[in-house]
Amino acid sequence: MPLTDDQLWTLQVVERVASSFSLLGIVTIIATFCLSEHYRNPIHRLILINSFFNLFDAVATMISLSGPRAGNDSALCQFQGFLMQMFPPADVLWTTAMAFDVFLIVFHRYDAEALRKLEWKYFSVITTLVSIPAIAFLFVDTQDKGPMYGSVTLWCAINPNWVLFRIIFYYGPIWFLILVSMVLYGLIGVNILKRKHAFKAISNDSFPLESVSQNNGDADDANAQSQDGESTISLYHTPPPSRSSLSFRQYVLMPLMIFVILLAIWIAPTTNRVASFTNPGYLSDPLLLAVGATGSLRGFWNGVVFITIGMKARKGKAAAG
Repeated sequence: MPLTDDQLWTLQVVERVASSFSLLGIVTIIATFCLSEHYRNPIHRLILINSFFNLFDAVATMISLSGPRAGNDSALCQFQGFLMQMFPPADVLWTTAMAFDVFLIVFHRYDAEALRKLEWKYFSVITTLVSIPAIAFLFVDTQDKGPMYGSVTLWCAINPNWVLFRIIFYYGPIWFLILVSMVLYGLIGVNILKRKHAFKAISNDSFPLESVSQNNGDADDANAQSQDGESTISLYHTPPPSRSSLSFRQYVLMPLMIFVILLAIWIAPTTNRVASFTNPGYLSDPLLLAVGATGSLRGFWNGVVFITIGMKARKGKAAAG
């Protein structure tokens, strides 16, 4: 049963209000990073870079139902479809990159400088992976199925006539990356539990936010050994006084929180897509409202985590003296 005009109007309002919150979160991330040195650490920098991807995502959701109303062949619909194909998956890739950063810290004792060197690689790989299909699909248009990008009620994305491509190039990769992140955090959790005495010793110590050479033999390294003496975890916890830092616990917690939010965000869209795939023509107004709200809030939630963890770390540093 088609949605009524009132239902469509409500969907558009929900999308645009949520998109406005996302834009607010994105502006907050960028402004805070530029104005406060305290937020200039590897994980915060990844969130900052991702915020520029979230900006285009928010533009797409702000267009809202105007894309489908313009028609599948319109420039607006094609532009919105391109944005929706490129930037939501990029958000998932950046979240996976954050999980990989934590993995490198816990298992390979990477410091801030070593993590910083990975950023351009993350950017290059992520941009390449998401841009190739997004651009290629702009040129796909057949007599039988029409253009690749078309109306999916809420916005323009991969046309329902091309639903298999939607699964292969959108939902499939997204849930694969979510699974990869789950595995990484599972390994991290097991490792921390196995070495809980060592990690407890350094959980409130600082992790350096600025350039520090990775040198296991440096006399300034802080070594925390587990009781069985089998493993040593070296963390640099004495950065120059002028540099602020996150505790090790907060350094792990921030990307984990972003991952949990990411997981929650993708439940409604995936449920809607599975329902549409198994029952073509299926439309649920409450489900579409959930998709519109959660799918438009990515930048907002990233901003909340960015500020919340950073402020907590700052208060902890101030309390420590």
